[in-house]
Amino acid sequence: MKLKRAIALRISNLMIKNKIPSQYDLCKRAGLTESTLRNIINEVHETVNILTLIRICDGMNTTIQEFFNDDLFKRENLDIE
Repeated sequence: MKLKRAIALRISNLMIKNKIPSQYDLCKRAGLTESTLRNIINEVHETVNILTLIRICDGMNTTIQEFFNDDLFKRENLDIE
């Protein structure tokens, strides 16, 4: 799996876990534009700025360490060339 896919899935899973009803709600909590979050969720860009990811984590009341503490990010699960 590509890293951008793992990040998108993790955000979606944490939104469900934290009962965040919509991308719009997460954008407001994280102080991001809707287009920024939409581009990440829809895997438009190859990379995600770490500061943006930290803001997303803040909006979901999680830490960056908790975010990456998931099997999605195990090296053997990622296609990194």
